[in-house]
Amino acid sequence: PGSVSAAFQEYLRHLRLQDFPCGLGSWNKSCLNARRSPRAEPAGLEEAMPPGEETPEALLELLRDQHSPWALPPDCSPQDRLLREVAVLAPELLHSSRVFQVVKSLRILDKGVQEVDKGLLQFQQLEELILSANHISRVTSAHLPQTLKVLELCCNAVGDLQDLCARPPPELQHLGLGYNRLCGPSQEKHLSVDFWPNLVSLDLSFNSLTDLLGLVSQLSTLQNLRILVLQGNPLALISTYRGFLVDSLPKLSILDDIPIWPDERQQFHGLARQPELFRSEARVVVSIGEMKGLPDPKAVQQLKVGSEGPVITYSYCVTYEF
Repeated sequence: PGSVSAAFQEYLRHLRLQDFPCGLGSWNKSCLNARRSPRAEPAGLEEAMPPGEETPEALLELLRDQHSPWALPPDCSPQDRLLREVAVLAPELLHSSRVFQVVKSLRILDKGVQEVDKGLLQFQQLEELILSANHISRVTSAHLPQTLKVLELCCNAVGDLQDLCARPPPELQHLGLGYNRLCGPSQEKHLSVDFWPNLVSLDLSFNSLTDLLGLVSQLSTLQNLRILVLQGNPLALISTYRGFLVDSLPKLSILDDIPIWPDERQQFHGLARQPELFRSEARVVVSIGEMKGLPDPKAVQQLKVGSEGPVITYSYCVTYEF
């Protein structure tokens, strides 16, 4: 499927929400009718159950028992279990657009999704959207529910944040953009409090961000930021990288998955006020210990005094590509 909406429909078909013991069928029709009736008494439902039908409790047990042939695998998501149980207790909610009111967490991983379409706006209660390992290059904020608190886009092809920041979800607490194609210094301006007033966690790992000073100037406006991941970017190669971030972002608790303790913060105190320590270039010294299969220039060029023979000169060039 090319869009998130299409992938979601395929996901629902995979859960088989209309098949026993879920959905509405001969196995629970009378019971559901009784539950809808305001005069129904729960105490006598099991005794009055027609032959061939099961109580909702018995059907739920078939889903929850790990030895049941209808049980979900142990590694399934909580959302999978929730939807299947809703399909037992209230299958009418999963018909037409009412299913979108049930889903609070949507995880679509490695399904070839290329487009975050406006169909997502039907999820009126969506708080968590995980779209990792797809082929998404552009995210339009107008297509994102404003209720989102978690947006994970790891391992995609996002190279520009402008469309995402046009009208981002105001309550977003985690933004995951690791392993994408963000290049500095043009993207840092989209990572300020003007766009993400409630951001607590930010993952920008393994992109191509290079402007550490520019990035920090924007991140310092995020007053709620506590978790930051920047490893894998060129800017992380700066010798004073971690110390500068620790001193520049005093409210940060975890940097690159490593906790920041008080003694470390004290160790790097004052480093943020020394921008002269940062350089836009670096010098690399390479020492070659031994090379085999090449003539030694010194041995070849040792000629006798007064020799009139031709002089043969050898030179070698070693090239490194970064």
